[in-house]
Amino acid sequence: MTDKKTDFGFQTVAEADKARKVADVFDSVATRYDLMNDLMSGGMHRLWKAFALARVGARRGMRVLDIAGGTGDLAKSMARAVGDTGEVWLTDINHSMLKVGRDRMLDAGLVMSSTVCDAEALPFPDGYFDRVTVAFGLRNMTHKDIALKEMTRVLKPGGKLCVLEFSRVSKPLAPAYDWYSFNILPWLGKTVAKDEDSYRYLAESIRMHPDQETLKTMMIQAGLARVQFFNLTAGVVALHEGVRMA
Repeated sequence: MTDKKTDFGFQTVAEADKARKVADVFDSVATRYDLMNDLMSGGMHRLWKAFALARVGARRGMRVLDIAGGTGDLAKSMARAVGDTGEVWLTDINHSMLKVGRDRMLDAGLVMSSTVCDAEALPFPDGYFDRVTVAFGLRNMTHKDIALKEMTRVLKPGGKLCVLEFSRVSKPLAPAYDWYSFNILPWLGKTVAKDEDSYRYLAESIRMHPDQETLKTMMIQAGLARVQFFNLTAGVVALHEGVRMA
């Protein structure tokens, strides 16, 4: 029987190999991940995340799950919002990224639960969280539909899922954006992170990710209602959100 195939950037690989290959990418870039984000986006990623946090609306006493939380930018802000009566879980499939995130939380004086886990098989009960977030992680998942269903499953009725991800840029900007992505990003990766291939993969993975309308449809199919998205920076990034109704 032939192994099922999936994308890894512009390559086609066996589904069973994708998670390992993605792990290799983030093992390589973990220690320089935040610096590279600032350089690649000109600091814009901080504004994108601030907008996402405003839409998440974490409040005191809430339970929040941050999936693919990596170095903990969202988790840190949400932990402060929910306070000592709330609960924030920082999770990532990649141990190297999660270690950086846990260390940053401790440096900030925050103690929260964290675990290595696969978004396609979340180790949490049904209806446990008030909010689930995933920022710049969905495009790296092998079965995005399964992951979205799992995120929906662990939400309480009335709970909200927020997905912040690179998306489809507006057509007038596409040529310049492509040139930047396939020339400057790999160069930055080679120069700063000492890893050109990983940042070439990241550029490719953005092009393989579903566009805004397709992801909206996938979230509805996963069982979410009131699904909408907000284009940021002319569609370079989009924030999708949806609510579990029952």
